[in-house]
Amino acid sequence: MKTVIINGTNHKGSTYRIARNLAEKVGGETVEFFLPHDFGEFCLGCTNCILNSETKCPHHEKLLPITQAISEADLTILSSPTYVYHVTGAMKALLDHYGYIWMAHRPEPGMFKKQAVAITTAAGAGMGSTLKDMADSLFFWGTARVYKLGFAVAAMNWDSINEKKKKKIDKKTNALAKKITRRNGKVKPGFKTKAFFFLMHLMEKNGWNQADSKYWHEKGWTEKNRPWK
Repeated sequence: MKTVIINGTNHKGSTYRIARNLAEKVGGETVEFFLPHDFGEFCLGCTNCILNSETKCPHHEKLLPITQAISEADLTILSSPTYVYHVTGAMKALLDHYGYIWMAHRPEPGMFKKQAVAITTAAGAGMGSTLKDMADSLFFWGTARVYKLGFAVAAMNWDSINEKKKKKIDKKTNALAKKITRRNGKVKPGFKTKAFFFLMHLMEKNGWNQADSKYWHEKGWTEKNRPWK
């Protein structure tokens, strides 16, 4: 099993520790990226990725290692501490670059058979909106199963978290790791994903964007083919 962890900071804090711990429990090969160290560019809003090709993005080459790692992985973990009720700026900047693989455009077929986890920690509140930032992208990428892990740690670093909370974290990551490994290679998207895909299927039959419409027609998705079959 292959896992890719994308960390929303360079700092190896509580959120990083939980993401890494989950990956170790899942087992197999793990690849990690740290933002903004491994990618720190802001989307320029040029729309080249959507209207033409992702290869036309000014940051395509810098982004390619992360893109390839996501494509090759069975499990994607997006890990970001809560910053003012949302993901870090570096994580948001990364996700902005992947608008072109949303189901409304040109989703990667393999994502419809994969699992992903959004992970965050907060000293207090804001975890729900932070998890939503990451889970929204994972859903619209077509990811078959998306899980969320949020922990109010009441601490500024891992060593300051009390043992009761650490045991709770350990219990939840144990349970999720077992679920992920059990479902590996067997997952299919749920009703919500299939329903949204169907709407896009109708739209792309006579799509306004030639690049998207051509992609959908080539995949056979405007007819009866589906990426999860």
